[in-house]
Amino acid sequence: MTSRFSARVALTVLFLLAGVGEAAAQVEEVVVTAERRDEGAPSIILVKRADHLITQVKVTCDTRELSQRREELKATLRNMIAEAKRSDTISLGLGQSVLGELSENNFDDIIEPDARADTSQANVVIKTTISAKDTFNAATARIKEFVARTAKIGRAEILLERRYDLTIIGPEQYRDELITRIVAQSKHTADLFGSGYGVSVDGLEHTVSWYQKGPLDLALYIPYSQHVAPLGAH
Repeated sequence: MTSRFSARVALTVLFLLAGVGEAAAQVEEVVVTAERRDEGAPSIILVKRADHLITQVKVTCDTRELSQRREELKATLRNMIAEAKRSDTISLGLGQSVLGELSENNFDDIIEPDARADTSQANVVIKTTISAKDTFNAATARIKEFVARTAKIGRAEILLERRYDLTIIGPEQYRDELITRIVAQSKHTADLFGSGYGVSVDGLEHTVSWYQKGPLDLALYIPYSQHVAPLGAH
């Protein structure tokens, strides 16, 4: 029983090592939306506090003259960056599913025409770091206070969306811990069935997945499957 289980896991882990190195080399911050549910998640999960609570804001300006409008937008974006640097918990980003960093070098790339005439906009992500004792209300309040503190230039405004999401940095770093738990559970299952049965595990080559577990918590998992069969069965 043990040899069948151990051999199957060993082969799977060897397969994993071929593809994990490249993923681990680049640590990304990924967005977890509330739409991601636990349908199909296996029984072994790892509950972790999110790294950030985020929301997207629209920085908009309707000054009539285009060049002045762009300058007012850029000045407001600079003020956002400066205000974030004075904060211990607020940072800024760009993107939808994988977040990049907002900097003055990409202002021209993100400023675009708004749906309204004579109006330009830039979409920016505001992030606040989540602590172990944080609450959703406290985290959202920090973001709202940051927007209120930031000086808006000319006719520029910072418009908050109502939607908040969570992020996690480098979810693949939790792979070993998840596999350790899966191995322990599979060995326990094999012991429950007795000496005439073996347990095999498939799917450990999949990347770490996640869904929102609570207001500020995430459940991480590898979408594996477990099979119990009599020893020697094919």
